[in-house]
Formats: sequence, C-alpha cells, structure tokens
Amino acid sequence: MLAVNDSLLAAPEKTLLRFITCGSVDDGKSTLIGRMLYEAKMVPDDILSGLTNDSKKHGTQGANLDFALLVDGLEAEREQGITIDVAYRYFATPRRKFIVADTPGHEQYTRNMATGASTADLAILLVDARKGILPQTRRHSHIVSMLGVKNIVVAVNKMDLMDYSADVYSKIETDYREFAANLGFDAIVCIPVAAKDGDNILEPSAHMGWYQGPSLLTYLETVEIEDHLRDAAFRLPVQWVNRPSHDFRGFSGLIAGGRVFPGDRVRILPSNRDTKVARVIVGDKDAALGVAGQSVTLTLTDEVDASRGDVITLTSQPAMVADVLTAKLLWVSPTAMVPEKSYLIKLGTRTSLATPGAKIAKINIGTGLVEDTTSALELNEIGTLELTLDRAIVCDTYAANRELGGFILIDRLTNDTIAMGLIEKAHISSALPVNADTGYDSMDGTLPPAEVVPAVPAKARPYTDVIKPRLTGSLITFAAAFIITSRMDVALSIAAVECVAKLGLMFSKR
Repeated sequence: MLAVNDSLLAAPEKTLLRFITCGSVDDGKSTLIGRMLYEAKMVPDDILSGLTNDSKKHGTQGANLDFALLVDGLEAEREQGITIDVAYRYFATPRRKFIVADTPGHEQYTRNMATGASTADLAILLVDARKGILPQTRRHSHIVSMLGVKNIVVAVNKMDLMDYSADVYSKIETDYREFAANLGFDAIVCIPVAAKDGDNILEPSAHMGWYQGPSLLTYLETVEIEDHLRDAAFRLPVQWVNRPSHDFRGFSGLIAGGRVFPGDRVRILPSNRDTKVARVIVGDKDAALGVAGQSVTLTLTDEVDASRGDVITLTSQPAMVADVLTAKLLWVSPTAMVPEKSYLIKLGTRTSLATPGAKIAKINIGTGLVEDTTSALELNEIGTLELTLDRAIVCDTYAANRELGGFILIDRLTNDTIAMGLIEKAHISSALPVNADTGYDSMDGTLPPAEVVPAVPAKARPYTDVIKPRLTGSLITFAAAFIITSRMDVALSIAAVECVAKLGLMFSKR
C-alpha cells in the first residue's frame, strides 16, 4: 500500500470524496488511478523506485513505467494483467481528500465491483476508445445506479490509440448518454483521456485542443457532492449493549444517518418504546452531539429493553418495521437462486431468514427494462422481487438510507454471500400476528405512536389459593409413593420434601 500523509487526511477544512473506477476489463482503470497518484505527487521516492523495477519485471509498457502496478498488488493480478480484488487508495490535493476504489472489470468479479460501489459518491466509468460501450460497461452502469451513485464521469480512455479523434469521442459520448438516460444519474460528465501518458488527467492535453472541459483531477476537486448521510433521519443500529458495571448501561453502534443530541426523544424499534437520550458518548468522553459516521454510545433516561439488531431513531422520524420487502437484487453467486428456498438476510446489525417470492422481474442490462418474469436469477443477473422474512425487522428504503436499506443474502449451508439487495418498498404482512408489545398493525411498515406507560403490578393472589393446590399435589404424591414402596415412612418423606420445595419456590417468587 502507498504511504499516506496522515496530516493530509486529517485536515478539517477539506471535504472527502469517495469514488470508484469501473468499466470493462482492460479499459485502463488501474493505469488511470496510478497515473492520477503520480500526477498528484502522492508516490514517494521509494515506491517510485520500486515501480521502476516492477515495470521491468511485470510491466506491459515496454521501457516506460506501468502505473497500473501501483494499484494491482496481487501476484495473480500482475501475472494476468487484470484487477481481481478491490484496491483502495488514499490521497489528497491542496483542495480535497480522496478515497478511491479500483474495482475489477472482469464479469467473474462483478461482486467485488459492487462492493466498491456501495460506499462511493461518484463513479469514473472507463471506456476504451477503440471498443466503445460494452456489455460490462452497461452492467456496471446499472449497478452504480441501483447503489445510489448519482454522479458519473465517463473517461474515454486510450485516445492516443485513436489519433485523439474528436469524432470517436463524440460518438461514445452520444451512445452513453442515450443508454444512461433512464438510469437516474444527476450528472454525467465525459472527459477524453490517455491515462498512460497523463493526457487530461491533471493538465489539459496538448493533443486534444478541441476539448474545452476540465481535466479529470480538476473536476474531482470541484464537483459538489451532497452529504445525504448527515442530512438523513437519525438511525443507530444497536451493535452492542455496553454494561461495564452495575451502574452504567449504554447502547453502542455506528450512526447510520442523521444526528442526535442529549435530551432528544428517541424510539427503540421494533419494540416501539419511547424514551430520551441522557448522554452521547464518543470514545470515553461525553459529546454535545453524535453525527452520521461516528461510533457512539447512548445512555437513556429510562430502563428500556434493547439489544443487538434493534434500531434507535428519533420519535419524530421512525424507521419502517416490516416482514415483507420489495427489493432489487444483484445475484453474485455461480449457483443459481433456488425458488422458495430460505436464505439468511443481513441488514444492519440484524440477521434473519428470508424467502424469495416465486415471481422475479428480471432486468435487461442493455435496455434497463424488465426483460421477462422468471422464478430464479443466475450469476450477475439483476431482478426485482419480494422477500418474505421470518420476523419483522427495522429498515428504510435504500433511497432514504443506504445502511438500513441495503442488505446481503447468505447461503445457510456454505455461508457464502450470494446476493446483494436494495429495498424499494416494505410492509407488514397480514400473516404477522399483532403483538401487544410492538403494536404491529400497520400495513405500510410504520408503527403507531408509542406511549411510555408505567407498568402496573399484577394483583397478588391470596396465600390460601396458592397453598391448597400444592398440598393436594403432595397428598397425591404420598399415596403413589406408599402404593409403590408399601412403606409409610418412605412415602411421608417423599411427600414432605416435595411440599417444602414447592412452598419454598412459591415464596421466593413472591
């Protein structure tokens, strides 16, 4: 991994941009990132010296530096000249901090690409100028779209191999905009580049004077990304009940959205209990507030029951509670889906059982439209379906909150991750019994307003009403023991021991 200057990443005045590179295999994703790091002067001298030696041994650029080797660190990646796993790199410029995920382009490793896209704010989609828009280009576009990435940079790479032709670039831009028109992107910016030589990476290219837009790094430094996470409704999936001593009880987890202050009125879901926040603790110190992305411990003013898998929300902004999910699913297992088979679903800190419905609307990655209705999905196929859960869970739509709106499916026998899904709708099924504690009686996944009602102790029964049936039982025991043993002393001893034990248990409970 490249050396990183911690002071650059810690600079409070800089915003952070998370982005990925994606696209078809051999479109130049790793080379682009490597060249970007080099142009940003984020490659230390010792790493640069090592790159020179590695380029001679593993490089594909002859006597020139092979910048892809800065990112492709696995031996298998260097031998095959492809990216297999997601490689994360951290760097900064005077204007911004960056976390970039270099994702594989091979269809076999689509699941790894989806992992990198799940946390991205922006995607750089590489297109080889010689090949144009390929099926994997379309598949990756659909995946970043369904994962909520709204900003796309189409980097038309290897322009040097097409004589820096403006016509070639213009056709690819037109084709992509036409294809992506219905994918819901907020912004699509196209930039012609030659990553190997650094054209339009940091400075405008002298070979493409016809292009008047920004260079790639200039655009990444200036693009505005909304912070949806901190502006979202407050969500704290409980990961751990923190009980270091008898006089402290807190609920710890990573805030998945919004912010919380001491004194805020909150709701515990799915138990639907309201209380107030007493303290917000970050690390080992009290804080004035907690915000999305922070790991915190909350203490509450009332003794309410909450455990791992529960979610703490603001009373005014509760999440949904549902046992039927309508979701868009990306199947990432070579083993096809088995209709009506139960899988493990992991959402937030909760793990439950989920059974896919019999009807799946499969999406054509070329057109983005529903292709047909099927009962199963194959590797890398995308479809919309219903999942029926074995219990009600707390969730949001993916558009509202990535953490509580996204999930994975796990095979119960192999523990392999077989699919990733995004919730579009959720509701309570009519088959789920109404529970007096939770009040599940809403068909849209929400709960009625909670009330904190003090517990009323049950009225104690008179002692005589409790003792009589126990003495009767002991007499029956005496009779049975006498018949079996024919000894009065043994039967009396057995009955007496039973009677004393029953009375002792009764008084200990009262």
